[in-house]
Amino acid sequence: MGWHMASHLPKLGHSVWVWNRTQQKAKDHAQLFGTISVSIEQAVQADYIFSCLPTSADVEQLIRQYTPKSGSIWIDCTSGVPDVARSLSAFLKTVGVDYLDAPVSGQTIGAENGTLTVMIGGNQAAFEKAKSIIQAFSHLIEYVGESGSGFAVKAVNNTLMATHLWALAEGLTLLKAKGVNLNSALNCINHSSGQSAMSLNIMAQKVLNRSFPKTFALDLLQKDIGIAVDLLAQENLDLQLLRLVDHQMSLTPKRQASELDFSAAVQQLEQQYQIELS
Repeated sequence: MGWHMASHLPKLGHSVWVWNRTQQKAKDHAQLFGTISVSIEQAVQADYIFSCLPTSADVEQLIRQYTPKSGSIWIDCTSGVPDVARSLSAFLKTVGVDYLDAPVSGQTIGAENGTLTVMIGGNQAAFEKAKSIIQAFSHLIEYVGESGSGFAVKAVNNTLMATHLWALAEGLTLLKAKGVNLNSALNCINHSSGQSAMSLNIMAQKVLNRSFPKTFALDLLQKDIGIAVDLLAQENLDLQLLRLVDHQMSLTPKRQASELDFSAAVQQLEQQYQIELS
């Protein structure tokens, strides 16, 4: 995601520094998109610092180790933990840095096309200042509230995505058992009230054709759902559907899930009932 997102930033006319834990990736990016490969020490001296890493723990380790310059804005596009966002925001404030939690949605194709949805939490004045920069890779930018709010919205969004995927898979399992052609059924659903992003963009392109191309790892979806479930506990809300989806999507062991696309979660359902969605 970060690779494609950063490719749009030079179009704004600014000098863009890139850093990656695998240095060669930064060098390749610089060669392809006119960015500048730098060390992490230099990267954190930028006016606007974007991070896009697997977990909040990865981002926190960077921030605690490498102090950004005063007056900068750290824009964290990780799908992270709201509590960590609040902690990092408070820490960075002591060195004169604003922190925005700014997770994105739209998958790899959205990052490549510059059409991501960005949900932002944090200081609203910092958001207004950074908005024109974030616009480089986004179609919709929405300020959703105080620090941690962006991460909360992303966690709920991805839990809903998983809910839609699992519900669709169950529905198609029933139809397959009744001898219905699934491609024809899906075409009907996509022109009816049962449609969703999962029926329109995922089921035919990844599941029914048995390709399961990896664009968003299942273990990352499991992480995001876990964040949403943790928020339930914090607010003392016993919402059963969210907990059920957490259970269903966790049936694939984490080590295996890291190698699979999120759509492959439906294979657990297929194995349980010996019905292939094809």
